[in-house]
Amino acid sequence: MTTRATAKITKRTVDGSMPARARYTVFDSEIRGFGLRVFPTGKKSWVFEYKSGAGGRRAATKRITIGRADEFTPDEARKIADRFRSMVKIGQDPQADKASERSAVSVRELAEQFLIKHVKPKRKGSTFLYYQDILNRIVLPAIGSRKAKDISRAQIAKIHLDWSHTPFQANRTMAVVASMYSFGAKNGLVPEGWNPALRIEKYVESRRERFLSDDELERIGSAIREAETVGTPWNIDPAKNTKHVPRTIQSTVIGEHAAAALRLLLFTGARVGEVLNLKWSHVDFGRGLLLLPDSKTGRKTIVLNGPALDVLVKLTKVGTFVIAGDGAAGKSEKPRSDLKRPWMMVRKRAGLDGLRLHDLRHNFASFGVGGGMGLPIIGKLLGHTQASTTERYAHLDADPLRRASNAIASTIASAMGEGPSTRPKPL
Repeated sequence: MTTRATAKITKRTVDGSMPARARYTVFDSEIRGFGLRVFPTGKKSWVFEYKSGAGGRRAATKRITIGRADEFTPDEARKIADRFRSMVKIGQDPQADKASERSAVSVRELAEQFLIKHVKPKRKGSTFLYYQDILNRIVLPAIGSRKAKDISRAQIAKIHLDWSHTPFQANRTMAVVASMYSFGAKNGLVPEGWNPALRIEKYVESRRERFLSDDELERIGSAIREAETVGTPWNIDPAKNTKHVPRTIQSTVIGEHAAAALRLLLFTGARVGEVLNLKWSHVDFGRGLLLLPDSKTGRKTIVLNGPALDVLVKLTKVGTFVIAGDGAAGKSEKPRSDLKRPWMMVRKRAGLDGLRLHDLRHNFASFGVGGGMGLPIIGKLLGHTQASTTERYAHLDADPLRRASNAIASTIASAMGEGPSTRPKPL
């Protein structure tokens, strides 16, 4: 490759540099190292050559391509070259920085590594699916193609704002993104100390507990008994195409195992996943316990009360799992996937639209706390590993408050000369 010296490179210089048999470079007289590279094919590109490190004759000469001559004017390319020259003066390497920029991972690539290398081996399967759903459904459609290191706090805050209609979902998304960037920083995928999801103010989340009255519990009980025996009645919608639906069958039976699952949720306060994945080998009838090898909080023991034991004793054993799947016996070797359909039927029949399955767990806790059993006991029954988790039910524990109120009022009444046995006297 040959070199041709010239004065300040202009558009005329670019147009007048004709292709030769070998490629050559025309260097600018103003910016040392800045030049126009001309190829035999006629292609022309802007380059900047420099010596990295301390410089000197022995230092290797490096070349970085700025871009094609038809993409940048001489003045535009010269400004970029001047910036590269300033970087070299302070010890930086423009070529290395450019290579680092090209190799920087995108948010999508960061998310993939986060899920595979961190979440999957270190978290439960349900947590992996939950994180994966948030990233695929919310985060990646918004910023997935961008470089992870270039994401600003404003971009993450916009995602948070876009989901403000569901505060719980918006806040959990920020938690997942923060965890992902923490993983990225520890593994050198993003700059250390940079996490765009931090210091974004969370939305206030209204408590979603739903507690049932005695009347509502009676309606649920009646709906479950009806659904497992004669079936839940339903009406054919004339607006829908139901020509293949037999007119003599207008009710649906949910089956004894689905009914048993709903009762166990009501009687034990267990989580839905704990009931659906319960195996007969986990049931200790002798001591009245469910010995779960794994749950959301690890190994867990659930105390079986009388009603819960009665449900299990009467339930037909079909395969490995207590709550067998519907249909053929082959399904019994796999846990039932969910209770959505039977629960929707029972809930609608009981007139409790909006009541969630998880609310049955809250309801179990509310009856215990309201009965004066104390938060520590309820926490043990629910399998809470932290006392702060059970404290969400503290407002239901009226017994200590009632005792305190009685003590205070009794002291005041005694000082006033009044009390339970004191009759009002005329003034």
